[in-house]
Amino acid sequence: MPPMQPRPNVVLIMPDDLGYQDLGCTGSDYLRTPHIDSLARTGVRFSNWYSNAAMCAPARAALFTGRYPHRCGVPTNGPPLAPAERAIPALFKQAGYRTALVGKWHLGNTPETVPNSHGFDEFIGFHLGCVDFFSHRNYWGEPNRVNFHDLWRNREEYFEDGTYFTGLMERETVSFIRRQPDREPFFLAMMFAAPHYPMHAPEADIRPFAHLDLERRVRAGMIASMDDAVGAVLHELNRRNLRENTIVAFLSDNGATREPRAGLNQKPPVTGLNAPFRGFKFSHFDGGIHVPALISWPAAFPAGHVNAGLASHIDILPSLCAAAGIAPPSDRTIDGRNLLPMIREAAPSPHHALFWADHRGQGAVRQDHWKLVLNGGDFDYSTGKQYIPPQGADARFLSNLENDPGERRNLSAQQPERARELEALWKDWRANVEKP
Repeated sequence: MPPMQPRPNVVLIMPDDLGYQDLGCTGSDYLRTPHIDSLARTGVRFSNWYSNAAMCAPARAALFTGRYPHRCGVPTNGPPLAPAERAIPALFKQAGYRTALVGKWHLGNTPETVPNSHGFDEFIGFHLGCVDFFSHRNYWGEPNRVNFHDLWRNREEYFEDGTYFTGLMERETVSFIRRQPDREPFFLAMMFAAPHYPMHAPEADIRPFAHLDLERRVRAGMIASMDDAVGAVLHELNRRNLRENTIVAFLSDNGATREPRAGLNQKPPVTGLNAPFRGFKFSHFDGGIHVPALISWPAAFPAGHVNAGLASHIDILPSLCAAAGIAPPSDRTIDGRNLLPMIREAAPSPHHALFWADHRGQGAVRQDHWKLVLNGGDFDYSTGKQYIPPQGADARFLSNLENDPGERRNLSAQQPERARELEALWKDWRANVEKP
């Protein structure tokens, strides 16, 4: 389908560790997200959207490249996105778009792997996995690494101590939109640090939730601040009469976590809801990878629609390229698929299956309503246990998600042939995706 004229602007928004049910439009009974929810009213909410990893960096690598994390060289947190990878901002910049990233990168901190080397004209944010929201320092390498400051404007270290990071993001994203010339398209990635630990929120954002316990107050304040920032961006787009022809996509990187450092008093958090799914961040059960996803493009997409088609982060690159009339890379495998027919014409999902693998030996494959999880763990640290590979039949956990979305019943004994077929399919994918 030919792109609309003029070419659409793009605002790509990603929170960090947001649970499936951490939005009003996905069922939260205490969080307030009216601006984010408006994307569901003016666009499409996807009920079967997956991250391609259960942790931060590989999910972002897949999002920006349209390639499975193993194929693009970022199978886990740590490896940078190689300079040879062609990410969305580089493609859009080459096509005449102005590009900016505000917020979290987590895909490299060397001169050849920072955001400005991957196609972003402008960058303000941090390079690694998280920062203190007020000092912008990283404390999470200690005792093996001394804490350090991690806030940058383009390639220069930038200091703004005491400014709440989400508020800084709001200011910078609005400024970028305000500075763009008329009729010149832009690609803006707004990659939040919230609601990832450390659990920080300004008093003004916490105050409306005084009726909640302390942990819920703080998380609610973090998400409310993020929602206000999204609202400011939508307001600026409307003010400049850009909203109609701007694609705004909101996607979480993975599910909510139960890591003790995200809770209070060195205890695992009780907030962050992945219901009705099983598991948490790091898990290949759906709680770790089945994420909220909203995409709004008033000029071209239906409003208030819920799409049940199977989709994932790798589909963003080919879909945005199709919308903007930009050719995706032809010199490498692009695993994602163009979702525009699925969104506009109710076409079936273009995916035969989706796959996952991690460094712990976990793996998963979903095909239609069937899902097989290999060596899966829940990663619920409130049980006091680290990941222990399951023994016996549960090492091959087969579910029918149509009638068991919580993956509670293992059907591998009742459906041994289907389990074997899915495992063989996963092994073939794993061998292919790791080829040089």
